[in-house]
Amino acid sequence: MFGDFTANKNIDFDIKPGEIHALLGENGAGKSTLVKMLYGSLQPTSGSIRIDGDEVEITSPGKARALGIGMVFQHFSLFEALSVAENIALSLAEDISVSEVARRASEYSERYGLPLNPEAIIGDLSVGERQRVEIVRCLLQEPKLLILDEPTSVLTPQEAENLFKTLNQLKSEGRSILFISHRLEEVRTHCDRATILRFGEVIASCDPREETAASLANMMVGSTVRNVDRSSRNVSSDVVLELNRLSLSAQTQFSVPLSEINLKVHAGEIVGVAGIAGNGQSELFEAICGERISIKSDSVSIGGERVGKLGINKRRKLGAAFIPEERNGHGAIAAFKLSDNMLLARHASDDQKFQKGGRLRLIWQDMIQSATSRVSEAMDVRKSGVNPYAASLSGGNLQKFIVGRELDRSPSLLVVNQPSWGVDAGAAQRIRQALIDLAAAGSAVLVLSQDLDEILEISDRIAVLFDGHLSEPLNAETASREDIGLLMAGVGMATGEAKHVA
Repeated sequence: MFGDFTANKNIDFDIKPGEIHALLGENGAGKSTLVKMLYGSLQPTSGSIRIDGDEVEITSPGKARALGIGMVFQHFSLFEALSVAENIALSLAEDISVSEVARRASEYSERYGLPLNPEAIIGDLSVGERQRVEIVRCLLQEPKLLILDEPTSVLTPQEAENLFKTLNQLKSEGRSILFISHRLEEVRTHCDRATILRFGEVIASCDPREETAASLANMMVGSTVRNVDRSSRNVSSDVVLELNRLSLSAQTQFSVPLSEINLKVHAGEIVGVAGIAGNGQSELFEAICGERISIKSDSVSIGGERVGKLGINKRRKLGAAFIPEERNGHGAIAAFKLSDNMLLARHASDDQKFQKGGRLRLIWQDMIQSATSRVSEAMDVRKSGVNPYAASLSGGNLQKFIVGRELDRSPSLLVVNQPSWGVDAGAAQRIRQALIDLAAAGSAVLVLSQDLDEILEISDRIAVLFDGHLSEPLNAETASREDIGLLMAGVGMATGEAKHVA
C-alpha cells in the first residue's frame, strides 16, 4: 500500500527450480513493487513468501542475498566516483580485496560475454556498460533465485543472446530466474512460463512459447496494442539541424571521441541513429544539446543559427528540446515533484506564459501545474496522486512524463536518446507515435536508439554510429537489418577519414 494506492493485491504465483519465469505487465502494473518485496527492499502488508516450502521474512536486501536471492534492478545502484571493481566489492559479503574482485569480475565478464573494464570509473561509463556491471555484480553472488528487471534493455542483440546462454546455464544447474522484460519476443523465445499483472493483480498465467508477442501485449494492457501510424508525412527541404564536421576529444580515457560527423535533419523528418552502446551516443547527444561546447560555432546549427559555442538554454530558446537516455538524475530529479521537474525544462523557456516578473523570471505555478496535468493525461502517466514525487513513478511512466514534457513545448527540433528504454509495449507505442506525430506537424526529430526494431519502425533515414564515426544515412524503406547490423559492427565504416553525410 502507498497511501490509498494498492500496488499489489492478492498476488499468487510460484517459481519452480530450473525455470526462467517471465513477469509481465504495463508500466505501473506492480512488477517492480512485487520484486522489491522478494528482494527485501519493501515489506508486504499481508500474505506470505515461501522459499523451498519454508515461510520467510525478507526484511532487507542483505537478508534476501543470504537466502540466495539476487537482483539486477532496472535503475542502477552504483557509485559514480568509484571504479567497477570497487562497486562490486561493496556488494559482496565476504572480505575480499579489490584486486581479487577485479580478477573475478574480468573472469565472469569474459565467460558471460559482458565486456567491462574493472578499473573504469562508473561515471565515465555508458548506460549499457553500467548495466553490464550490475549483471556481473549479481552473478558473482551465485544466487539460487536471480531476479532480472529489464536486463536486456540496453544490451545489443548479441549481448542479449550471450546473457540468455548464461541464464540457460544457470537454469540447467537448477537455479530459478524471474525475468522482467518488455521485449516480448525474448520472453517467447527464452521463458518457460509467464505471469501477467494488470493494475496490481495477476490476470493470467501462460506458456509464452504458445503465445504471440501481440497476444502477450494484449493481455498486459487489456486491449489491442495498435501499430504506429506513419501516414500523412511530408519531409521538407528546410534543414533544422545540421552537424558540420563535428569533432570532440574524449574527456576521459574511457569516453569516445567524435570524429568529423556531418548530418542534416530536415523539417518533418525522423532520422534514426543506430549503434551498440559505448560508440559515442552519449557524446553525440551532449554535443548537440550543448552540454559539451564545440570549438567551432558552425559545428552545430539549429534553424540556420550556429550554436556550437552556445549552452543548452540558448539552444532551447531556438526551439530545440532534448531527452537524455538516463531518466533518473539527468532527465528528472527523483526527489522533486513532477511539477518541479516540469519547471526544470521551462525556467529558461522562450514560452512567455511560463514567465512573469521581468528580470526576476518568476514562474506562474498554476501554469506549471496545468502543464504537468496536461502532459500526464496526454501520455497516460500512471501515478499515485495529482503531483507525486518523480521517484514514486515506475521507470516507464517517468519516461512517458519526460517525453511528454518536451513534446508539450511543440519544439521545432527534438533530439532523444533511447526514447523507449525499459518501457512496455503500450508505452513504447505511445512514445513512438508521439515522435511520428511531432514530425508530421513539421518538426525535425533525431532519435538515438539501440533498439533496431524501434529505429526501423519510425525512421525515414537511418545512420549508424561506430567508434565515434557516423555512417552515411540509409533510406529506411530499403535498408536491411543485415546492412545496418554490419555497420553497427564497423564493417564498411570509414573510420580513418572524414565521411560526408548530407
